Amino acid sequence: FKAMSCSHYQSGYQQVYIVKTGGKIKYGHSEVGNFTMGDLMFEQNEIEFLPVDAEEAAEQLLIAKWIIRTLAYKYGLDLTFSPKITVGKAGSGLHIHTRVLKDGKNMYITNDGKITDVGLKTIAGMLDIAPSLTAFGNTVPTSYFRLVPHQEAPTNICWGDRNRSALVRVPLGWAIGVEQMLHDANPSETQGINMDAKFKQTIEFRCPDGSADIYLLIAGLIVAARHGFEMNNAIQYANDRYIKVNIFQEHNNETLKNLNQLPASCDESADWLEKQRAIYEKHNVFSPALINGFIKKLRSFNDKTLRAEIENDTDKIMYLVRRFIDVG
Repeated sequence: FKAMSCSHYQSGYQQVYIVKTGGKIKYGHSEVGNFTMGDLMFEQNEIEFLPVDAEEAAEQLLIAKWIIRTLAYKYGLDLTFSPKITVGKAGSGLHIHTRVLKDGKNMYITNDGKITDVGLKTIAGMLDIAPSLTAFGNTVPTSYFRLVPHQEAPTNICWGDRNRSALVRVPLGWAIGVEQMLHDANPSETQGINMDAKFKQTIEFRCPDGSADIYLLIAGLIVAARHGFEMNNAIQYANDRYIKVNIFQEHNNETLKNLNQLPASCDESADWLEKQRAIYEKHNVFSPALINGFIKKLRSFNDKTLRAEIENDTDKIMYLVRRFIDVG
């Protein structure tokens, strides 16, 4: 996940304390949302966790957020997981990497580095119910000010292997050429180490942000995978929504026109959750009362046309930013 702080400080302290509580961190680094405004310096940091069982993943994220907030308070810093903190700058997301294992084997990828039918069906399920997954992953009006073109966030329902404009990304670097990657990064690294990195392959869901209800979002992604396995046309559905290009470049407008868009408001997410609720309620994973509660909460913001109404009004956007600065 990503966090913004109104000053510069080393994120290593965060990671040390998270690890001490049992958090399994892959790496942490500074991100693209760094800028200066007046006498404040804003720095965006990303911490990526290693894949663990779903429930443990949710708990690690919640504990990590508590640790980071506590450290920020201790050192007198302002910190937020809000999806948007100013106008015209990249927001903060909560990208979820997933992996399906069977008998200790990664089911997303073949021995020759290709995506399996299991992987394609998982992608299809994520894409098909993506408009309602935003109900759990993008829960405040400012979430939808982040989901706009050219600001490091997806807007359209599609997937790719190297394309960061896609909603679902399958980073295939682990599958093929890992030895060359190691050698390129560190020329002193001997090639021919016979490293099998296919186990590390993930499928990444990129629209959620720090306002997400972590437990329900992860449960929703599991439902999405199951839904993909049950879709009659899942593999074709996924193949039809694969992109090789940056859809935000002008010469790719025709590709963009053929893709469905993510919701543009909490209100629209609520509409989609109402429309797709049976998928979540199947097998009693989500209760009708819980779905009703989320629909009511999202519609209470009354933001159906809000983004279009104030997208050019910096003062009104900043009022919203301040109102939802402490989400998550």
